Amino acid sequence: MTSEVVTSAGRFEVAPHRCFACGELNAVGLRLVLHVAGDTCWTETTLAPDFQGWEDVTHGGIVATILDEVMGWALASADSWGFTARLTVEYHRPTPIGRRLRAEGHLVERRRRLLTTQARLIDAESGEVLATADAVYVAAPPDRKQALKDRYRFRLIPDTELATEPALDEPPAAPR
Repeated sequence: MTSEVVTSAGRFEVAPHRCFACGELNAVGLRLVLHVAGDTCWTETTLAPDFQGWEDVTHGGIVATILDEVMGWALASADSWGFTARLTVEYHRPTPIGRRLRAEGHLVERRRRLLTTQARLIDAESGEVLATADAVYVAAPPDRKQALKDRYRFRLIPDTELATEPALDEPPAAPR
């Protein structure tokens, strides 16, 4: 079995892994389903009480994890694998437990090995912005990038092979 990340060019297939945010083998993780198109990534999820800080409010570290994940996959969708060097999160409102949330991240700038991203977490029902983030990633050197691709068996399944699958929603607008 494999995890999948869907793109406008096709679907990336990823080997099962234990990532806390998106790994299907992590029984206590978030198990986010990630969608990518170009340099943008998004996910929707409803968080269980296991991820709360104060009662009925998502722990801030979980919010940061979700934002980091969509920014990191935005890089991978643009074939730029990287490692988080700096992550800044602004919490605008408490993130409720048990409500549908949408996180959106995108690549903003590439400068040599430094990749700048932005993301936001919104209440999917009301559209209210709950948190925003900026991050800088250091691009993996070519040999490390290839090792990661090999380990995760990262491959693209072209759209032509996906013709029988339902279409996804349009990709989100870039975070503000």
